[in-house]
Amino acid sequence: MTDAEAESVIDAMALFLALPVEPKYRPGIAAHLQAARRIAGPLLAVDLGDHAEPAPVYTP
Repeated sequence: MTDAEAESVIDAMALFLALPVEPKYRPGIAAHLQAARRIAGPLLAVDLGDHAEPAPVYTP
């Protein structure tokens, strides 16, 4: 995610949630969005296919 993409997400979500975003917080919010994207990237890249289904009961 580029800085411009992060800024677009911040603007869109602030508008959607009707939350004011102070300029001094924008760099931190953008950094968080970029970190979350990097963390989620490998997980989203896994192809589970159509045969994968969630377990009906969790058994540790």
